[in-house]
Amino acid sequence: MVRILKNCLQISLKLANLTLGTVGIAMLMYGLWMIRVWQRDAAGSGYAFPWFVHAFLGIGIGLCAITFLGHFAAHTANPFCLTSYMLTIFLLLLAETGLLADVYLNSDWEKDLPEDPSGRFNDFKNFVKNNSEDFQWITLFIVLAQGVSILLATVLRTLGRDRRYERENGEPRVPLLNQPDQTLPAYPYVLGEPRFPCKNV
Repeated sequence: MVRILKNCLQISLKLANLTLGTVGIAMLMYGLWMIRVWQRDAAGSGYAFPWFVHAFLGIGIGLCAITFLGHFAAHTANPFCLTSYMLTIFLLLLAETGLLADVYLNSDWEKDLPEDPSGRFNDFKNFVKNNSEDFQWITLFIVLAQGVSILLATVLRTLGRDRRYERENGEPRVPLLNQPDQTLPAYPYVLGEPRFPCKNV
């Protein structure tokens, strides 16, 4: 029964983790597309790639790396890998929360960003504004998938710890109020005076 539950948790964690991989691959593809457009439009201008191209590629590579870590942690159910994965997802959630708080609470958040000579950032921003409802649903889905990933990894790690305890001690864990009966040793002994007096020689 425990083995079946563990397998279900591993499959569920892999599916939830796949959401991050999908977003990472989409960001990588969009970043590569922007590089191609930039090379076509700014051929011979000598300008480097805009900062947001590097940001898209870096975030995409980071999400793909987190997905690989999560898949490996779910497949092996290693407590150290699961802990590392949970910590990484938690730090990612903190970074996302800070970024969203800065965008919603700071009306001049665009002034904190470097200048964009290509104008592609404004195109992307306008695209997000025109499809704001869809992006809100996508963002909510991603955040929920990250929360579910942390929850599943926590349960899987706890389950793996219990199984390791059973392997080390050779007995399953039992509740505190349901302790097994103490069995008598194979050769019981009694303290006290001997029943039969010793024969004098």
